[in-house]
Parts: sequence; C-alpha cells; structure tokens
Amino acid sequence: MNKVDRRITKSQTAIKNALIELMGEKSFDNISIQDIADRANVNRGTIYLHYMDKFDLLDKIMEEHIQNLGDFCDSAADMDFIESTVHCMEYFESNYKFFSTMLASEGAVYFRSRFLQFNIEEFRNDVDITSGKNDGQNEEIVVQFVANGYVGIVEWWLKNGMPYPPRIMADKVGELLERIV
Repeated sequence: MNKVDRRITKSQTAIKNALIELMGEKSFDNISIQDIADRANVNRGTIYLHYMDKFDLLDKIMEEHIQNLGDFCDSAADMDFIESTVHCMEYFESNYKFFSTMLASEGAVYFRSRFLQFNIEEFRNDVDITSGKNDGQNEEIVVQFVANGYVGIVEWWLKNGMPYPPRIMADKVGELLERIV
C-alpha cells in the first residue's frame, strides 16, 4: 500500500480550499493561478505539480465531491427515503462551503449539470413505473422530474443558509419523494 506524504495532502487541501474560497468572492474566470497560490500559501509550481491548470483543479474538486457523494449515498442504500435523505443532507451540511459555492457560482454551471446527472442516475434505480402511483408514466420524465426537483431544493436550502437542520429538511424532502417515487 502506497503511503501518501502528509505534506502533499496538506498542500492539495490548501489549494482546493483556496479555490473554493476565491470562487465565493469572484468569478472563476477572474481567478488566476497566482491568486490560488497566494491564498493557499504555496508557490505556483506546487499547484502545477498537482494540476494542469485551474480548470483541472476545479474538475478534480468536483469529481472528488461527486465520488464522495456517491459513496455516501451507496452507504445509505438500505435506508428508507427519509433516512437516506438525512444521510445526504448531513453530507451537504458538512461540505456546505463547497456545495453552496458550486451551486451559487456562475463559474460552476458544469458542477450543477454534473450534480444533476449524478442524481438522475441515483433516482433511476428508485423509480418504478410498473405499478402504484407511477403506473403507466414515462420513466425518463419521472426520473427527470424527481432529480431536477431534488437538485433544486438542495440548491435552495444551501443558498438560503440551510434554514432547516438536515433532519427537518430530510423529513420534508423525504415525504415529498415518497409521494412521487
């Protein structure tokens, strides 16, 4: 098993955090590698040692969070909608700065699209159009409806500073999901 040098991990974390902080302050297009290096307290060479450019850095941050969210949701697969939603809302809460910045930032339109696609794939496994309330519906329409609604409500919750704790939010969203899915 390869052991990761803690200095590398510390530098990468500082670089990622610096970009997220800067995106909360200004447009991604107006952020330079030097801005990121200054904020992370590293030199530009350290950034280029780990990332090709700021686009690669942003892409790696987004993919890391989507992967973590996928792992987090997989660990909640045996739970009912409400408990599973609590699990996910707690993940959003613990990564509030990232998700609120990504969903609020004009420079992160790609993230919202990627986040939506992730949710479409997750909900595709839960939609049943062969019986019950969705009998006869078009599966793709139901999946798109549920995924877009879920992404929209998460976006609203984060942009409004999480006005409800994760448990309350999950109860509300979980009840809505149970009505639809």
